[in-house]
Amino acid sequence: MTPEPRASVPRRVVIAGASGFVGRALTAAFRADGDEVATVGRAGTVTWDDPAGIARLVDGADVLINLAGRIVSCRYTDDSRDEILRSRLDTTRALHRAVRDAEHPPRVWMNASTATIYRHETERGNDETTGVIGEGFSVDVATSWERAFFADDLPATRRVALRMAIVLGDGPATRLLFALGRLGLGGPQIDSWWFPHRRYRGIGAHPTGAVMSSWHRTRGRQRFSWIHIDDVVASVRFLRDREDLAGPVNLAAPGVADNRTLMREVRRVAGAPFGLPAFRWMLDPAMAVLRNEPELVLKSRWATPAVLTAAGFQFAYDELGPALDAVASVRRPRARDLFAA
Repeated sequence: MTPEPRASVPRRVVIAGASGFVGRALTAAFRADGDEVATVGRAGTVTWDDPAGIARLVDGADVLINLAGRIVSCRYTDDSRDEILRSRLDTTRALHRAVRDAEHPPRVWMNASTATIYRHETERGNDETTGVIGEGFSVDVATSWERAFFADDLPATRRVALRMAIVLGDGPATRLLFALGRLGLGGPQIDSWWFPHRRYRGIGAHPTGAVMSSWHRTRGRQRFSWIHIDDVVASVRFLRDREDLAGPVNLAAPGVADNRTLMREVRRVAGAPFGLPAFRWMLDPAMAVLRNEPELVLKSRWATPAVLTAAGFQFAYDELGPALDAVASVRRPRARDLFAA
């Protein structure tokens, strides 16, 4: 992909939640472009408990990007569920107030969202126009987040919700997958019956879905939507400059895989000659020990990048194998990452 030309006048970019995997990549990329980057977070240029400082940063900024929110790679206890939702709504509303009150509001505000907003899907991809919104905890978090983001009229600021698929790079999701491969656990993950629980029940002002968990007979054919970190950076630059694009945008590579293909590629990259399959009754207790949820590998996520593709965006990595090769060239798979992911 052709490198982004440096702006003749440096932009003022504000990134909230810049300490995470994606935030660090975007911060480095914008600074490499010669832009002036300020951050909002628990640490940074200003912190979340300084609304006046946030207002000063946002007023006159060219670009605002919000990635803030508690990491979802955790066990969905009641406290974690509440914090996952609260952290997204509170930070988005704080930025919304700053944009609303700014004398010179940002011309574009991009707010993180998630491709998990769509339903469990094995038959067809979900694009931004015809995609079917799902139900339950993760979906309710996403829809509540987007409602807070798109609330009210901000006529001077174009808003884009970044519905990100699982990001491949030196981040927690990829480290977990590579570690499974190195340990010989890189077979397909197969949904099956398990004791019903309430961790995936709906949340927020309008909770959706069943109270008790269910399962899907996918036999390891659940879809896996993903995007390489380089394409996340490139698509954010692309959306920054395309003033005709607004609303939800799927950040997902065209080459969706299924779980069996994913784990075969993980084994190849990890140099693992075999991988044991994992059924739900094995995954759920194991994920409990690792303080995580099997939803990461069992939900069938199928998001298609219709908006980006129609606008002419070119993915550097549109197929899974080369994307994983690129990640492994930077960070080789290590078994101990299973306990650090």
